[in-house]
Amino acid sequence: MQHQIIRRERDVSFLEKQARLVRVEILKMLSLAGSGHTGGSLSAADIVTVLYFSKMRHRPHEPMWKERDRFILSKGHAAPLLYAVLAMTGYFDISVLKTLRKLGSPLQGHPCSRLLPGVEISTGSLGQGLSVSNGIALGLKLDNLSSRVYCLLGDGEIQEGQVWEAAMTAAHYRLDNLCAIIDLNGLQIDGPVSQVKAIEPVDSKWLAFGWHVIKIDGHNMAEILNSLDEVERVKEKPTVIIAHTIKGKGVSFFEGKVEYHGIAPTKEELMKALKELSEEGG
Repeated sequence: MQHQIIRRERDVSFLEKQARLVRVEILKMLSLAGSGHTGGSLSAADIVTVLYFSKMRHRPHEPMWKERDRFILSKGHAAPLLYAVLAMTGYFDISVLKTLRKLGSPLQGHPCSRLLPGVEISTGSLGQGLSVSNGIALGLKLDNLSSRVYCLLGDGEIQEGQVWEAAMTAAHYRLDNLCAIIDLNGLQIDGPVSQVKAIEPVDSKWLAFGWHVIKIDGHNMAEILNSLDEVERVKEKPTVIIAHTIKGKGVSFFEGKVEYHGIAPTKEELMKALKELSEEGG
């Protein structure tokens, strides 16, 4: 038995509703904790919602199911996003979200695989997730499993040299069961990515490293779904989805604001944000 909402995988309105609820849970837990990463958790919410509520094969009641697809949150500081989605798909009770960053909580500031079901690897040191994803993808092939690996990276993160060593390795081993997704929101903790260390042209770089490249609007559910469909048709090479997103997406006064990279909403900001998200949902 797979997770209960797999039957609605092509229902865009359902996915949009779930993404809105994911954002609500992200903001509530961040505000209660008083610390954490708001902007990058919100920017990738639509992508991760589609993966868990639609595309990935996984069993919340059996987290270590051998044939599951794997999700690696390389940008580990977006942990609130992963926690919200795991709770909402049934990996643990949603009430646990209130314990984010509390002493003894399984919900650490960055994901810890030893403490929380559904977390494949502990992440947080940027640049390492794609290398780990390569190893997992190679292992799945050696075991003759059809499972896929999805690795979410931040755009500032791909300034790390290890990412490009991993990109070269994935192409060399023709890891067509691997999909990297770049949350291209244009901002990192120190400012605009283009000013800290320019990464463009991103698409040409990945093409040159031997990857199949797809560019999408990372907030358009139909485009996200279609791109993930395309990934499954690509043979003999890995795929990267370059998802153009907005930092802080979903809350007008967070959107495009670099200062909300690593700042949690105040109680007043939370109430205002929840009102916006409620109005957005009708």
